[in-house]
Formats: sequence, C-alpha cells, structure tokens
Amino acid sequence: MCVAWVLTAHLFPPWQALGSLCSPWAAPRVGPLPLAPAMVRISKPKTFQAYLDDCHRRYSCAHCRAHLANHDDLISKSFQGSQGRAYLFNSVVNVGCGPAEERVLLTGLHAVADIHCENCKTTLGWKYEQAFESSQKYKEGKYIIELNHMIKDNGWD
Repeated sequence: MCVAWVLTAHLFPPWQALGSLCSPWAAPRVGPLPLAPAMVRISKPKTFQAYLDDCHRRYSCAHCRAHLANHDDLISKSFQGSQGRAYLFNSVVNVGCGPAEERVLLTGLHAVADIHCENCKTTLGWKYEQAFESSQKYKEGKYIIELNHMIKDNGWD
C-alpha cells in the first residue's frame, strides 16, 4: 500500500518545516524530504484490481467488499468448504493464490492451492489445481469460495 506523509500546517508552516525547500527561489531538491516531528499518515483510498460489470449479479468479499465473481460463473452451490458450505466458480477476480499442496478432501485426493482476497488478504477457499480421480477432473482450474467469506452484491432483489 502506498502511503503519503504530510506535515501538519498548524504546527509547522511549510517554509519553517522544510526551510528553503518550499521557497520559490530554492533550487529543486533531489531525494526524500526531511522528517519533521509532527506528521500525519494518510493512505490512498482502496482500489481493486478488477471491477465486475454493474448490470450483473455478483459476489463480493464479506470483509472488504472487493468483487470476487459474477453469478454467471457459478457452477455449483453444493460444495463443502473447511468451515461450512461453499460455492464452486468457473472464474474469480481480485484473488491471490498460494502454493499447491495435496489434500484428501471429501471426494478424494486433490492438489489444491489456498486463495485469498487480494485487498484484505482473508483466506476465501481454494483452487483445484489437479484431481487424481477421473470423475473429479471437471474441478481442475475451478475455485471454491466459502459462503461465510462472501456476500451477494448488486441486483439480487
């Protein structure tokens, strides 16, 4: 996250806090500004990597409201996550992926990678990297998101 530091003007007028740096007659300075005793931290507003179309029903992160998936990408509502019910999606956005590892799930052995929200870093579920049983191959490349980590957003009325 990018952070900007600004001086509090009521304690240090710019020409006193930065000396000749703020003077219109000063030569341009290269490098960081000197630190002053009274500073305020201001962060940039949240931005997501991808915004989903407003005309579609979508699912968002329950913790930070980052868009996660369109309803059109929902494959199944009858999955079980590690903490309760989960949905299987064909594709997702604003999600990061951890390293793949083999796990024995309810339907057999799979290679899966945990996924997390890129904005708030909450673990949301996992991505199926490989299924070792032929009946489970349809899951490869698909995503599980647990219901307790997502909300329905936009157009569900």
